[in-house]
Amino acid sequence: MLVHILLFNAGTDNEGIHTVQVGDRNTILMFNEEDDAIRYAGLLEAQDFPEATVEAIDSEEVEQFCRQADYDWKIVEPGQWELPPEKNIEELNWETKESTNADITPLEEESMANEDLDRIRRQLEGLL
Repeated sequence: MLVHILLFNAGTDNEGIHTVQVGDRNTILMFNEEDDAIRYAGLLEAQDFPEATVEAIDSEEVEQFCRQADYDWKIVEPGQWELPPEKNIEELNWETKESTNADITPLEEESMANEDLDRIRRQLEGLL
């Protein structure tokens, strides 16, 4: 099944996949409809995120990546109103790091380690 994910800095050395952190778990959102992914990307931009690129990818590829990276995934059904968390991580450096900020809420935007990015980039390039 083809789904849509959000990438930041797509095609660059600093590419990152959008995740939502729930508790201590990173979750990749997989949108069934491109329009829903585009709408969500617009909501992120309204929160001063960099522009996100909507990419179509096979859901099995994302699920396999999530299993390897120990991430969760969520399918966003057509018309489902998925909203970004109100509180986001301030620094988007695509590096895994420990947060020492005690006032960050359980839901926040996260980034992915560079080796994980390289792996998903190779998977995405394999689709071309």
